[in-house]
Amino acid sequence: MKWLFDNFDVVLGLAKTHLYLSLVPLLIGLVIAIPVGTLIRNTRWVRRTTLTLASIAFTIPSLALFVTIPAIVGLPILDPLNVVIALAVYSTALLIRAVPEALDSVPFAVVDSAEAMGYSPIRRAVSVELPLSLPVLIANVRVVAVTNISLVSVGSVIGIGGLGQLFTQGYQRDYPDQIVAGIISIVFLALVFDAVLYLLGRWLTPWTRLSSASKKKATVSQRATVSEEESA
Repeated sequence: MKWLFDNFDVVLGLAKTHLYLSLVPLLIGLVIAIPVGTLIRNTRWVRRTTLTLASIAFTIPSLALFVTIPAIVGLPILDPLNVVIALAVYSTALLIRAVPEALDSVPFAVVDSAEAMGYSPIRRAVSVELPLSLPVLIANVRVVAVTNISLVSVGSVIGIGGLGQLFTQGYQRDYPDQIVAGIISIVFLALVFDAVLYLLGRWLTPWTRLSSASKKKATVSQRATVSEEESA
């Protein structure tokens, strides 16, 4: 902990890089996965094929991908864009499965009502299904975000990795305090990032809070009724 406080400026700079390398791939994954996941949702064979390809992409070892991408796209091996591209692949692979599952969580009665009102499939997806699927979708986004923060550290093996550089430098210098500082910093960053996404999800889905409040109120009322009946 002493090393962490003594070198806080260095850790803060690495944390900013780490956050950038984690957040940009997540946004790219969302931009790709939301429209694709929406389009493939109702076509069974396309959905199955896409999810199979996404599963295969996610099984590729991250380090192998970090090393292979520069040769494929022609970038220097120390270019941070290699990590962004690799993590964008992983983020898309995870989210492209999450989007159809989130849309499936929307009650059929709501979808049926939207169709009865004359909503086109695109309008229904954008204005009805996607907003109502946010609780499930955001839960999956939180998983992907934390996964990205963890995987960025692997990039330190090739010289890119934000806070992961504390691991490699600490190992090379045989200095455990630096390694411990890296672990603490990454865990803290993941917890903060997850908390921000959780609060964002709460803000975007106010109806879930109202639903919870209604259930609690109903439970209290039932208990009060049972108590009155027992007293009588």
